[in-house]
Amino acid sequence: MKPIPARAVEWQPRTGQRVAVLVPCFNEEATIGKVVADFRAVLPEATIYVYDNNSADRTGEVARSAGALVRRERHQGKGNVVRRMFADVDAELYVLVDGDATYDAASARAMIARLTEERLDMVVGARVDQDEAAYRLGHRTGNRLLAGFFALAFHATFSDILSGYRVFSRRFVKSFPVLSRGFEIETELCVHALALAIVAVGLAVPIFVTYFEQGIVPRIPTAILSTGLMLLASLSIVAGLVLDTVTRGRREAKLIAYLEQAAPGEEWERRQG
Repeated sequence: MKPIPARAVEWQPRTGQRVAVLVPCFNEEATIGKVVADFRAVLPEATIYVYDNNSADRTGEVARSAGALVRRERHQGKGNVVRRMFADVDAELYVLVDGDATYDAASARAMIARLTEERLDMVVGARVDQDEAAYRLGHRTGNRLLAGFFALAFHATFSDILSGYRVFSRRFVKSFPVLSRGFEIETELCVHALALAIVAVGLAVPIFVTYFEQGIVPRIPTAILSTGLMLLASLSIVAGLVLDTVTRGRREAKLIAYLEQAAPGEEWERRQG
């Protein structure tokens, strides 16, 4: 991944502003030392947390020697690790990054600057498409399919849905209900960001129009089929309304939890003034 271009004003941490770098790991002994060292150099004010997800090698030892706080999550899967990290770690700004040294640590300050200056809740570090090492096998095709779906369903402009390099505000992290267990966590993060603001409604259009236009039914089998489809459509509408009500209730609960958290920098400003 290539560095993000430097911004006009580089991000500088405020006094007492807590920054956490979260690194989920599984058998990353060969790379985790470099990841921790790189982020310590770029973000010396941050606390680096490495969560070891049942590694069979020396991932935890290497990370601890490099200066990270090492914790364990015994439930296997990246989603389980992210759930534990978001619940355990208390900070105002969060950097989530994989432990395989795929991502450019120097881009973190530019990503944080974008988040704080524009008061965003999530900034995604998009991988460079020309770099073959930036994607695991099958990720490029999957990314294109997911990006196309998100553009169609949510009018979203994410170019790298599966990126493991993200910066979050506190209110995003503390309102995020982690449901996934594995690597689908990246998609779930994007859906959560969009679901708080975008609601999609589907309408079923009846096809039984001949009777209403002409007052007659020219073919009995067609009438039976149309009647069956109308009944099925009616049941689908009722089921859809029920599910939509449940979804809206859950969305409102997530939104309330989201709004209870301060915007990036707001908590610090309240403490100062």
